[in-house]
Amino acid sequence: MPEGHTIHRNAADLNEAFAGQALAVTSPQGRFADSAARIDHTAFVQAQAVGKHLLMEFTNDAIVHVHLGLYGAWNIKPLVDKKAAPPVGQVRLRLHGKQAVADLRGPAQCELVTSSDVAVLLNRLGPDPLRVDADEKRAWNVISKSSSPICALLMRQDIVSGVGNVYRAEVLFRLGVDPLTPGRDVDRKVWLKIWRDLVKLMRIGADVGQIDTVRSKHLPERTGRAPRNDRHGGEVYVYRRESQPCLVCSTPILKREVSGRNLFWCPTCQK
Repeated sequence: MPEGHTIHRNAADLNEAFAGQALAVTSPQGRFADSAARIDHTAFVQAQAVGKHLLMEFTNDAIVHVHLGLYGAWNIKPLVDKKAAPPVGQVRLRLHGKQAVADLRGPAQCELVTSSDVAVLLNRLGPDPLRVDADEKRAWNVISKSSSPICALLMRQDIVSGVGNVYRAEVLFRLGVDPLTPGRDVDRKVWLKIWRDLVKLMRIGADVGQIDTVRSKHLPERTGRAPRNDRHGGEVYVYRRESQPCLVCSTPILKREVSGRNLFWCPTCQK
């Protein structure tokens, strides 16, 4: 599932392509047709990301809420001779502007909502490290009282919004935190380091379009190791590297299931 940095990048790309324009809005697949007709040829105000949720605001308090889920993706392309290519595949939503067209395929959610609905959504989400209005104390107030392991708490969207399996594994490794440490045993100073590192890493992810968490001294060009070969791209320390040697200490990386998700960590660096 795309993590928060991807959704923030989607929002930035949509704003660059469409902000301030009256768009032709359609649903070639048909599943969003009635809602698309309500906002067709209305002005696109802005898109914003909150965790893994994308909110596209149109005039008259019409907001399209999108959650990509496991299979959703945006495809934004410039027009050719002021024309858009015919939609290919199951396109749930198409936005057609002056210079670009955006197709949304396979989202878990694509619905027309109002600002009141958005307020309810925001109320149930934790702070998003990529938003300037995020308050890490909201997350800390829950974590500091919980007996659940910090690795599970970081994955809960009502505690920290936008963090997924990759970022939670990588940030805990980078700070040497045992992922099974109960939240209430995490020191306040350690939590602040976790939060600040999430802000840093997720901003990099939003800028470059992939997750890179490896410090320069551990990169392939500095160590002579082979680059990561994975469809997700980016250099990482532990995610999906089970049984491979740790990039820092050479201990084999471990994997186990925690709260229904695979956890990756180094038992030496994260004692």
